[in-house]
Amino acid sequence: MEDSTLKRFGVSMEGSLLRKFDQLVTQKGYSNRSEAVRDLVREAIIEQSSEEDDQLIAGTILLFYNHHQRNLLEEMTTVQHEMHDLIMATTHFHLNHDSCIELIVVQGKASDVRKLSNQLTSLIGVEYGKLTVAPVEKL
Repeated sequence: MEDSTLKRFGVSMEGSLLRKFDQLVTQKGYSNRSEAVRDLVREAIIEQSSEEDDQLIAGTILLFYNHHQRNLLEEMTTVQHEMHDLIMATTHFHLNHDSCIELIVVQGKASDVRKLSNQLTSLIGVEYGKLTVAPVEKL
């Protein structure tokens, strides 16, 4: 049974850390500290749950790469075809003459999605890769 009533609790922190947190609250447009703390707690819970191998997750793999890198496009295609059941969609953007971004929407078991992301981001020529996920089932 889900308890959606708000509960109060106290948090203690150093003054310098609190000042930085208040700056973050303002920059992100929160109306109060509690909203920011709730978002940070949700994010930590989601991150933790996505580390459980059998957790069903959905998310994106962002790849920034030099498309002139020899064999990179063929290697990326091979990896994606080998794990096609995890891939829902891909979008490719040309940033300039040398650089591209590919956004891959994924869904599957956390261990499988991490494996796909690791294989893609570790390819020679991929300059930056980032996996962002959330659980499919409610926590």
